[in-house]
Amino acid sequence: MLDGPRLPPRSGRPATSLVVLLHGYGADGRDLIDLGQYWAPQLPDTAFVSPHAPEPLAIAPVGRQWFGYVERDDRERWTGVQSAHPALDGFLDAELARLGLPGSRLALVGFSQGTMMALHTGLRRKVAPAGIVGFSGIHVLPPERALEAFDAEIVARPPVLLIHGDLDPVIPPVALPRAVESLEKRGIAVRARLSSGLTHGIDEIGLTLAGSFLGEVLA
Repeated sequence: MLDGPRLPPRSGRPATSLVVLLHGYGADGRDLIDLGQYWAPQLPDTAFVSPHAPEPLAIAPVGRQWFGYVERDDRERWTGVQSAHPALDGFLDAELARLGLPGSRLALVGFSQGTMMALHTGLRRKVAPAGIVGFSGIHVLPPERALEAFDAEIVARPPVLLIHGDLDPVIPPVALPRAVESLEKRGIAVRARLSSGLTHGIDEIGLTLAGSFLGEVLA
């Protein structure tokens, strides 16, 4: 079972919504939980949780991974998001039940590999999340022969905000327009920003845009 750091609602009242923060490859839940502190003034009745990915990092003695990388190709990423999906999906159900919230009061925020997971799992939820934010990520697609089954699995179409740096050396910036195209093709409303001068990270503009988006979809 996944677990990680949590922040209760800033208001001190029972949570009326939940934001789940999904970290990138080699980090852990502590890497993103401070985003909850940043957005709490806009989302005073929102609980935040940042689960540690299920696997220890394969190439180092510290850190976690949602799935392992060797080739970093489309086939490997597809196998990876599929393998990690059940654990994340179960964790989301458990957190919503713990807080007494319906699935519609959930938002997902991912960074890098966490964005891959947010999109993969968020679009397969029985109840659509309120929204998904993805920083510096990829919408992972299956091999061509599996696209029909892939499309049938997409049962949730929440609004999505994607933000990517134009100088990202880890996940090329071209991943942003490709993700927009694939999501829109599947009936998902997408907003996107290519941030000038940003490498593989999150900048102040991205934090502001994401906070506004979350405030909107969780209003």
